Amino acid sequence: MTTLVQLSELIDAFQWTSATGPFENAAYVDRKTGRIWWVGGDWEDEDDPVPDDLEDGSLYLAVPDTLELGLGRRLAWRFAEEQAPQLAERVYRCFERAGAYGRFKGLLEDHGLLQAWYDFEAAATEQALREWAAENGFTLV
Repeated sequence: MTTLVQLSELIDAFQWTSATGPFENAAYVDRKTGRIWWVGGDWEDEDDPVPDDLEDGSLYLAVPDTLELGLGRRLAWRFAEEQAPQLAERVYRCFERAGAYGRFKGLLEDHGLLQAWYDFEAAATEQALREWAAENGFTLV
């Protein structure tokens, strides 16, 4: 039997863990119940405090972030190669220094491809989270 986890909650938790630098925000899935616990930032619910043993990997599993799922610059490169090969070289150059995503999104906006990127990114994120969930014994609902 696998543990049921809400896909929408897992996506939200993934976005939470990916929104800041490493170790600033985290989320954990209870291996038994599928409940997701959010940690970091100003998040704190005094009526429902997070368990003290969240770091126990036998009980909880940390929700991965963008880098752990390979959804960073490699995904942007894949998008360019598949959806806009005429821009691929320019996309690669966007990632040569800090501020890459701003330049990347500006380039896509200039070519009317920003929404296509958001759709591509959302689909890739969902697929990666589905694979992660299956590998870890979770069933997404």
